[in-house]
Order: sequence, then C-alpha cells, then structure tokens
Amino acid sequence: MNDPDPKPSDPGGAKPVEARSAKSGAKSGAKEEATWRFLVAHPAHWLALGLGSGLLRPGPGTWGTLLAWLLFAAIAPDGASDPATALIVIAVAMIIGTWATGHAAAVLGEADPSVIVIDEIVAFWLVLVMLPVGPHLLRWQALAFVLFRFFDIVKPPPIRQIDRRWKNAFGVMADDLMAALYTLLVIALAVRLGL
Repeated sequence: MNDPDPKPSDPGGAKPVEARSAKSGAKSGAKEEATWRFLVAHPAHWLALGLGSGLLRPGPGTWGTLLAWLLFAAIAPDGASDPATALIVIAVAMIIGTWATGHAAAVLGEADPSVIVIDEIVAFWLVLVMLPVGPHLLRWQALAFVLFRFFDIVKPPPIRQIDRRWKNAFGVMADDLMAALYTLLVIALAVRLGL
C-alpha cells in the first residue's frame, strides 16, 4: 500500500531518511540560509558571522579580517600595550568563537561555511597583539593583513590538512590560527632582517 502523502524528494513513498552532508557530517535536512535575518536570530550567529561582515561579498574572510583590524585599532590604536592581558582576551574569544562557530555551522548544515568569519577575527587579533609597536605600527599591520589573507587563502601545510581533516568548530578556528602563526613568523623574520 502506498503512503497517501509521499514526500516530493521521496518518489517511492518511503519515509524520508535524514541525510548528512558528505563534507561536514552535519544534518542537511535542517539547512538554513545565511541572511541578515539569520544573523540576528541568535547571538551565536551574530558572533560567528562577525557582526555581519561574513555576509559581505566578495571575500567574506577578507571583510572579517578587516573588521578585526578596525575593532583592534579602535580599542588599541597604539598597539597592544599589555600583550599578556590581550592574549587572555584572545583565548576567551577563541572559546566563545568555537562555540558560536559550532552553533552557526550546525544550523547552516556545513562544517565551515564561508560566512563564518569569527575564525579570521580571533586569529588576526592574535597577529595584531604580537606586532612590534612604535612609529611603523600601521605599516606592520598592513603587511600582517596581506600576509594573513595570503596564508588563509593559500593554506600551506599544515593549514590545508587541518582544514580537510578537522571538520568541526575547533578545526575551523585552528586553521586560521595556523595562518596567524605563519604571518607572525614572516614578520619576525622581517624584523630580524631590519626591514
């Protein structure tokens, strides 16, 4: 006997099976689209999408990184005067960002949606905190911005491996932290060479 109300996605009339995305393992049946309405629906969305910067196109990661820079400049225009306190704030932001990423990604049905930019924000804050302060701060920040975006987009090892293997909120945050470390290594080398 046929089901009197077969689902459109189920031509045989059998009960629908909850599908999972091959990329993320997240339930795909409850997928939601990232919109401005999605942004304000839950505090985790607001955080994960970087106050809405993740909805901007093209390049939401670049917009999120730019937001990180602007927020940092507003709070610490002369650079990090107390890096130890700043690192504690970044660690807390990492924990909150991981939670927000997990929540938003689950609702969106993807492991690492491009609209989630809290990973870029927290990682770039780490870079900004570690930069040399002084008269050339803006130059170092601009160089850091370009380097960070380069490493985040190109994903040299082990960033690419983290991005492919860790399909969870921590993995989303971790690959950007690696991009931050690469950025800091290049800047440390530039400082050492007196550039």
